[in-house]
Amino acid sequence: MIKLIIGKKGSGKTKNLINAVTEASNKSAGNVVCVEMGPALTYDIPSSVRLINTEVYGIAGYDAFYGFLSGICAGNYDVTDIFVDATLRIGSRDYNELADFIVKVDGLAKESNTNMVFTVSCDESELPARIFEFAQKA
Repeated sequence: MIKLIIGKKGSGKTKNLINAVTEASNKSAGNVVCVEMGPALTYDIPSSVRLINTEVYGIAGYDAFYGFLSGICAGNYDVTDIFVDATLRIGSRDYNELADFIVKVDGLAKESNTNMVFTVSCDESELPARIFEFAQKA
């Protein structure tokens, strides 16, 4: 299942994500992963959550990002939840590319039985409608 936390900068997306990460880490019988750009969440999420900084791995663009998420799922069958902060900064601000990415990630989430949550820093009206065929608003 794919969920999107959508809102303009300063609307509380990251705080909502942190709360969701904490809740998932308390409930999950497997592993929870949080992906971010930079080390901003280091002290905000539980230490049991695997925190990954995309800058360390040179992840830029949606193709590289999809491959990275696929590797996380392929490398550990116990991953139950993946949370991503700053999706547009990692991929790009091209909303059509984002929609294509979400379609691909939906297939990955289903295949790997992994819940995925992404923060998207924009107004909901800016996103292509087809995104919501594959992702729920959180």
